[in-house]
Amino acid sequence: MAIAEIANSRILIVGGSSGMGLALARRTLAIGAEVIIVGRNEDKLKRTGAELQSAALSTVAADITQEGQVADLFERVGRLDHIVSTAADIEGAYELLPSLDLRAAQKVVESKFYGPLLLAKYGVPVLSPAGSITFTSGIAAYRPAARGSVVAAVNAGLEGLVRALAVEVAPIRVNAVSPGWVDTPIWTFVAGDKKDETLSAMAKRLPVGRVGQPEDIADAISFLMGNAFTTGTILHVEGGHRLV
Repeated sequence: MAIAEIANSRILIVGGSSGMGLALARRTLAIGAEVIIVGRNEDKLKRTGAELQSAALSTVAADITQEGQVADLFERVGRLDHIVSTAADIEGAYELLPSLDLRAAQKVVESKFYGPLLLAKYGVPVLSPAGSITFTSGIAAYRPAARGSVVAAVNAGLEGLVRALAVEVAPIRVNAVSPGWVDTPIWTFVAGDKKDETLSAMAKRLPVGRVGQPEDIADAISFLMGNAFTTGTILHVEGGHRLV
């Protein structure tokens, strides 16, 4: 499927009201797609709608960790061409084991594994056979660090799910993008008031000399949606992080 065909498609983006998801929504709206942004916070969704100001945009409040809400979501939105999820609830999860709260760990699993699983379960019946599902993994699965054990494990599990779903729901394509360090609001939960200092130090390490921007990941997701010969694939967009 070429970019021209994406322009005429209906795309559902979970987590599209900030960061990478918002960048993807802006990009796909600009080329003529119809976009449905899904999030839990209605006020945030309203602000996103006001910011993007597009007649081709709609928003739906839903929690993808709740099966009933996911089932209702797909009954409401109808036919789709692509489903994308960039959602992740990692608040409180970046802790050393003695300080790790189990509920914070469970929220990561719910948002980054069970949520995508439910999106596939209820989304596949409304997807075009030529359509796709794209999830978001991350560099932690390959370069884990202290305090990141939960996120590393969930990212790795999600990538296994991608490969299995690509076989089970074919010809619908299922892929994941694996970002490196990207300057998004999620870093507030990871580094707190040391966000800028932490990202700057990583930029000096990376072969590309900078950390990622949301637009870098939106570009990668667009490729995965548009390339009809790519499925079961993890696309690494991390500035060479796995090499250093």
